Amino acid sequence: MRSMLRWGSGRIARLDRAAVRAVSRRPEGSHDAVLKNLSEAATKGKLWFAVAGVCAAFPGKPRNAAIHGLLALGVASAVTNLGFKTLLPRARPLPELLPAFRFVNPQPTSSSMPSGHSASAVAFTLGVALVYPRLGVALAPVAAGVAYSRVHTGAHWPSDVVLGSAIGAGAALLTRKWWPARPPVPDTDRSPADAPAVGDGEGLSIAVNALGGSYSPDTETQLREIFPKSHISLISDGDDVVAEIRTAAGRPGTKALGVWGGDGTVGTAAAAAVEHSLPLLVLPGGTLNHFARDVDARSLEGALQAAKTGAAAWTDLGHVSAGRGVDGKDETTELIMLNTASIGVYPNLVRRRERLQPAMGKPLAGLVAGLRTFGAATPTTLRINGIPHKLWILYLGRGRYYPRDLAPLTRPVLDDGVLDIRMVTADEPFARLRLLWAVLTGTVGTSKVTHLSEAAELSIEAIGEPLVIAVDGEPLPGVRTAEFTVKRRALRVYSPLY
Repeated sequence: MRSMLRWGSGRIARLDRAAVRAVSRRPEGSHDAVLKNLSEAATKGKLWFAVAGVCAAFPGKPRNAAIHGLLALGVASAVTNLGFKTLLPRARPLPELLPAFRFVNPQPTSSSMPSGHSASAVAFTLGVALVYPRLGVALAPVAAGVAYSRVHTGAHWPSDVVLGSAIGAGAALLTRKWWPARPPVPDTDRSPADAPAVGDGEGLSIAVNALGGSYSPDTETQLREIFPKSHISLISDGDDVVAEIRTAAGRPGTKALGVWGGDGTVGTAAAAAVEHSLPLLVLPGGTLNHFARDVDARSLEGALQAAKTGAAAWTDLGHVSAGRGVDGKDETTELIMLNTASIGVYPNLVRRRERLQPAMGKPLAGLVAGLRTFGAATPTTLRINGIPHKLWILYLGRGRYYPRDLAPLTRPVLDDGVLDIRMVTADEPFARLRLLWAVLTGTVGTSKVTHLSEAAELSIEAIGEPLVIAVDGEPLPGVRTAEFTVKRRALRVYSPLY
C-alpha cells in the first residue's frame, strides 16, 4: 500500500512538475523576498501564534476566535506530521527545478507530502473565520500567501499544498463540533397585564433596602424626586427585611409595590406583591439585578417609563419547598425563586469566573474557572425525581434561558411555565476526564456529561450529607428534600416591553 501512495509517477506528478516549471519561469523580483520571509514566519506556527496573541488581547469574539484557531491548528499539525507524512513519504522538489535565488535553503528533510505550513495556515484561518468571519476574511490572503510560498520556494509540490490545505480545512470543521451553532435567541415576548400608572408615585409604596450594593445617601432623595407622591420605607441594618416589605405592601391606599434592592430583596417583595395582589415595580439597586434586567428595568429610566404608562407584564414565579432537619420533615422553608437555583459547584464556578473576567474576558475566564473548579471538586450524591445521581452541577432556571449551555445569560420569555434544568453529572465512565476535556475545548454544553431538559416540577433528596441550595444567589444549608414548581403568571411586574 505504501508504494501505491508514493505519488512518484502518474498524472499528479506530471501536473506538479508542470506547475513548478511555470513558477520557475517567473522573473526575479521583490516578491521573492516577501514570499520567502512569509514562509519562514509561518514555520512551526510562529506567524499564527503571533496573530492569536494579538487577538487574545481583545475580549469577546477576537479572543474566542484565537482559541478556536489554535485548537484547529493543533489538530491539523498533529494529523499532518504524525500521520500523513509517515503514510505518504515523498521527496522534495529537486534544486534544479527552480532558480537558486528562489530555492529555500536549507530544504526541509521530512516528507514533502503533505504541506504542514498549508495545513496550519488553512486550519487557523478557517478556525478563526468560524467564530469571527470578518477576521477570517482578513487573514485569508495571508494564509493563501503562505500556502503558495511553499511551492514558490521549492519546499513542496503543488499537490502537497492541496492536500495540506484540505487537512487544515477538515481540522477546522472538526473543531466546529466543539462550538456547535447555538440556536437563535427568541425575540423578547411579554404577556400584557393590567397595572395602574404610578408615574408621580401616587399609590406607590417603595421598600428600599439600604444594605443593597448600590445604595447611597442620595438614593432616597433621588427616588423622592422621581416619585414625589410615593411612600418610601427605608430598611436599615438590623431591620427585618421580610416584615418591613410586608408592611409596605399592606399600607392603606397602596396600588403598587416598589422595591429597591438585589434579587434576594426583589424575591421577598414579589412574594408580598402576590400576597396583596399588587403589581411590582423593580428598581435595580443591589449587587445582583438579574430579574430587573429581564424585565428591562435595569435603570431607573426604564422603570420610570413603565410606571408612567402602566406598562406591565405577567411573569411566572418559581416556588421552592425545602425540607430540613434529620429526615427533611422537621422544618419546611418556603421560598420564591425569581431566577435560578443551583446545587453543587456552580456557585464556586460563577464566583471564580466573575473574579477573572475583568482581566481575561468571559470565554477565557470561564475556561480557567472551570478547570480550577472541576479539577478539585467532588460530586454531590442525591436523588432527582427518585433517580440517584452523582453530579457536579444541578442548575434550575425559572423559565427558559439562553444560550443553551452552562453560561445562561438571557430569558426572553417570562411566562413559559417551565423549569430550565441543566445537569453536569459524574455518572458516566471517566466522567471527570470527560468534563475536563469539555471545559478545555469549550464543549460543556454538548458533552455527554451535560444533560439539558425542561419540566414543570422537580424533586430532589439528599443521599448522605444534607445539601446546600443556592436560590437566587442566597445559600440555604441543611436541606434534605426540596420540591421545585412553577406558579404560572403569578406576578404582574412593570416592564417597558411587552
